[in-house]
Amino acid sequence: MTSLATRMRPATRSDVVGNEKALVSGGPLALLLEGKSTTSVILWGPPGSGKTTIARLVSQNAATFHDLSALSAGVKDVREIAEAAKVDQANGQRTVVFIDEIHRFNKAQQDALLPAVENSWITLIGATTENPFFSINDALLSRVRLVKLESLVDHDILILLNRALTSESGLNHRYSIDQESLDAIVQISGGDARLALTLLENVTNYVQSQDRTDVQLSDLEVVRGEIIAKYDRRGDSHYDVTSALIKSMRGSDVQAAIHYLVRMLNAGEDPRFIARRIVILASEDIGMADNSALQTAIAAYHAVSFIGMPEAALTLAHAVIHCSLAPKSNAVTRALNAAAHDVRLGKGSEVPIELRDGHYAGSKALGHGVDYQYPHDVPEGIVSFEYLPEDLRGSRYYVPTNRGNEQRWMEVLKAIEAALGRVVSGSESKGSKP
Repeated sequence: MTSLATRMRPATRSDVVGNEKALVSGGPLALLLEGKSTTSVILWGPPGSGKTTIARLVSQNAATFHDLSALSAGVKDVREIAEAAKVDQANGQRTVVFIDEIHRFNKAQQDALLPAVENSWITLIGATTENPFFSINDALLSRVRLVKLESLVDHDILILLNRALTSESGLNHRYSIDQESLDAIVQISGGDARLALTLLENVTNYVQSQDRTDVQLSDLEVVRGEIIAKYDRRGDSHYDVTSALIKSMRGSDVQAAIHYLVRMLNAGEDPRFIARRIVILASEDIGMADNSALQTAIAAYHAVSFIGMPEAALTLAHAVIHCSLAPKSNAVTRALNAAAHDVRLGKGSEVPIELRDGHYAGSKALGHGVDYQYPHDVPEGIVSFEYLPEDLRGSRYYVPTNRGNEQRWMEVLKAIEAALGRVVSGSESKGSKP
């Protein structure tokens, strides 16, 4: 018997849920689905976002449909399909070629597609979970429309689950399931429609084996082999666990940080949300004490964007461990807050005349930039000068700590301030405090 996910695959455009932006009326996908376009597209999106479904719906308007997997198809297959499609086109027949995981095609395989796509012998629909700008040749990208699909939102997943429970081709009202269990499936699926339907099928098969028709949360825990996290991505628990992750990294407790990371991922949290929080922490709580932490965090965010789950969990763990073990300093945060406080109070008189723009007509007559000393003209690269507005002179916003690499920056700052002609005693800011 075919799987529940296969049986519930939308048969018409009206059955499709989610990705309203990608399927907007008049867009490339809508025109393809309506049979009004032969434009080739590459669908870029996470698992279970509807890439295969869209391809199969488009094929309804074609005389011939080829469903290829990049794992098994080769150049010979592509060329044979292209030659047959060329003949079919001359006879007024349309050929749609769907290539799943097209990012796995090598350059030669992708190049073999070019004549067929450029001459419209075929309508190519490629599907990829990876960033096509990294995995698809420029030549092929320039000949197709790139359409970004997103994970389905919770409401969309609930629609699909309820449809599967009631549809004749689905479970046909044979099972009842409480809302807590439905919500758990939604959270676990993480916007993946296929995963959600597979979980529903597995848990109903389990209760059937127990001679029951009611599905409870404990049944889902048996099927998954683990306890379902009490975690609501939209409620208080979402913010509590997120806060615990950040505070654990800030507190340098790598064991706790990894625990909360896994807890969030298991509950279906968007990995991009987690990556964004790590990027923020890298500047807020580590800063100049370890500059490489921000580089790791940003690299993790980009990697998560084109890898996707479950592999992205490794990248997030890498970033969480780095940020947990890195020396901590909030000197960057304090510098920004202290400067912002003075600005809010209206402090900061006119910009020193030497620093004002001296490029427009008449500016020199006003003295703008006339006495500016170009640092590159002196051997030291620093000239003795007061850059701050007069009423803020002596203020110190960025005050390094002696933690990690920031101890080095403390020595650098002392040398620079001496070269600027400033005598600074102590480490406290002379400016306003937030």
